[in-house]
Amino acid sequence: MIQVGIIGGAGYTAGELIRLLINHPETEINFVYSTSNAGNKISKVHQDLIGSLDLEFTDTINPDVDVLFLCLGHGNSVKFLSANTFSNQTKIIDLGNDFRLEADKTFEGKTFVYGLPELNKDAIVKAKYIANPGCFATAIQLGLLPLADQGLLQQDVHVNAVTGATGAGTSLSATTHYTWRDNNFSYYKPFTHQHLGEINQSVKQLQNNFKFEIIFMPNRGNFSRGIFATIYTDFEGTVEDAENIYKMYYQDAKFTFVSDEFLHMKQVVNTNKCLVHLHKHNGKLLITSTIDNLLKGASGQAVQNMNLMFDFEETTGLGLKATYF
Repeated sequence: MIQVGIIGGAGYTAGELIRLLINHPETEINFVYSTSNAGNKISKVHQDLIGSLDLEFTDTINPDVDVLFLCLGHGNSVKFLSANTFSNQTKIIDLGNDFRLEADKTFEGKTFVYGLPELNKDAIVKAKYIANPGCFATAIQLGLLPLADQGLLQQDVHVNAVTGATGAGTSLSATTHYTWRDNNFSYYKPFTHQHLGEINQSVKQLQNNFKFEIIFMPNRGNFSRGIFATIYTDFEGTVEDAENIYKMYYQDAKFTFVSDEFLHMKQVVNTNKCLVHLHKHNGKLLITSTIDNLLKGASGQAVQNMNLMFDFEETTGLGLKATYF
């Protein structure tokens, strides 16, 4: 049993991570760190864990755990690792955005590998430090990487994607109150969303001559969890050609699948899956991609990366049923 530490234990991603790890056959949660909740039962905050976990939050760390998950607000992982030292044997998976970009991947002698298994699986297996991808970034990249791998992104890419309320975290804001979110829909951060950096980086990793723009419109939906992305760009071949490209690229992927049917989010919510669908119209290829933002977009993918790092079967602890009805 590998010993696990979790930093920033009160948020949505930490709650999902705890749920996954207590049902993982190879892990034991050593501590869950939260200065604001120290001494409180974890199940008092994550109430779905009542009867499943008899553990309290702590404000002290064990520096010798086998793997450490950072579930902190963006920008806070650097601060935490600057103030706290862990064993050289401790592997670290950061769910924030501090180390995702090439310019930021090295910190105090630690080099973080970008943790998208469908792109960097071989590097993840050998890595000690992982920068877990963003949720929008995961859905959009999994929609684009097969085309980039073949050098077929030859025009601007247009993306419209909607996320649930959990994507904003647990802190209240004007746009997360029920009375605002219910029966409502809006866009935010048009053309400037922070995940564009890692999306462009991954596309150029496969297609280094990509010089076009990824035009991204993020939206807020009136549901709790899930991401649904529609992406379109020019494509000269048939939809059958595109399907062959995508199915070949994802032939060994454990959680990403190309569907012959139109998609909806209930197929993936509460799972670590990404489903992709393709449609062709008048020279444009429409790519639909859908994930659960808290699982494949965060904690599920983090556990998938942990499995690869520790040589467990990649799907261990992630055999989850979709909340289909």
